[in-house]
Amino acid sequence: MNNKNGEVMGRLTTHVLDTGLGKPAQGLRIELYRLGASREKLLETITSGDGRCDAPLLDFDAFSFGEYELVFHAGDYMDSTGQDLPSPKFLNVIPLRFGISEDTHYHVPLLLSAFGYSTYRGS
Repeated sequence: MNNKNGEVMGRLTTHVLDTGLGKPAQGLRIELYRLGASREKLLETITSGDGRCDAPLLDFDAFSFGEYELVFHAGDYMDSTGQDLPSPKFLNVIPLRFGISEDTHYHVPLLLSAFGYSTYRGS
C-alpha cells in the first residue's frame, strides 16, 4: 500500500505471547531471514516488555516481496522464565516461513507455550 505521496507503506511486525504463563514473552530473541538462492540474515532483535519488537522488522526500502523466515528462540526464553521443562525441550527453536506478496502491513504473531505454538497473519 502506498500513501498519498506514492511512498511504500508495507511493513512486517511480530509479537509473542506466552499462553502458558498468560503474559507477553519479554526477552525472546528473534532472527529474520530472506530466503532465495541463499538464506540471508536481515536482523536479530529481542522482544520488549509487551512481547513486541521496538521497531518494524521490515519497512520502507527494506520491505520487498519474497519468502522469509522468522526464527523464534523459544527454548532460551522459556529457560529465562524458570519453567520446569524436560530435557531436551519439546520446543526450542521455532522457524516460521512465510511469503510477502502485497505492499501492505504483515503482522505475524506467535502464541507460545512449552508444548505448542500457533501463528496467523494478523493486522
